[in-house]
Amino acid sequence: MKLYGIPNCDTVKKARNWLTAHDTAYEFHDFKKHGVTEAMLSNWLKQVGWQKLLKKTGPTWGKLSDTVKTSIKDDASALALMLEQPNVIKRPVLEHNGKVLATGFSGQYDENLFARAPHPNPLVEQLANRLSPQAGKSLVIPQAGEGTNE
Repeated sequence: MKLYGIPNCDTVKKARNWLTAHDTAYEFHDFKKHGVTEAMLSNWLKQVGWQKLLKKTGPTWGKLSDTVKTSIKDDASALALMLEQPNVIKRPVLEHNGKVLATGFSGQYDENLFARAPHPNPLVEQLANRLSPQAGKSLVIPQAGEGTNE
């Protein structure tokens, strides 16, 4: 799991504290130290759209001219602005294996959010699926070679 943002942002601090308090391992990507790439932003825009990724509150947006603000009408124009002014990216962005799980933070993350994050090990993912409430209460342990590529 990866959390993107800037360390001095109060919302990012709250999200980091929440993840730590809930024993959720994550890697922090500091926009100021490590930057943002066009590929990263394009991936996020495809998933959540520019309206959800663009932060229209805060001093950076407020200082933009009305001409610039009204020119943001689609993913391409938002992408150009976010590359030029990374502080207009809604923070934090929580991502797992390239999938955006959440943008922003409102005090807590929904526990179901983490259920949607696939485990990188397919065998662990398979076991988790078998343990899920929808799968029933019994645990089925696969025999050697069953359910694997062996």
